[in-house]
Amino acid sequence: MRHAIEHPDRLPYSKSSLISLREHPMASLGKITAKGQTTVPQEVRASLGAAPGDWLVWELNRDGSATVRRVPPADVEYLRAIEGTLSEWSSAKDEEAYRGL
Repeated sequence: MRHAIEHPDRLPYSKSSLISLREHPMASLGKITAKGQTTVPQEVRASLGAAPGDWLVWELNRDGSATVRRVPPADVEYLRAIEGTLSEWSSAKDEEAYRGL
């Protein structure tokens, strides 16, 4: 079930783009909170096979769009395994230099 848009006048979209979102069978609409959090719509979670605790990766495309996919558990375990080998970039100077990223 899709939720009605509460305040379409506050959205930075034209009415025509909102209509196209509603008509497009693959479109899902989400909202970002003040803390930068969002709820992944149920149909997107189902399509990705995502469950609570899963990791998602947001890939930024050159056209300004983003692609989201679920990170397979093997990838997460691999990344955790190699994390300890990256100590060459974990000095206090590195932390200071990259803190704002």
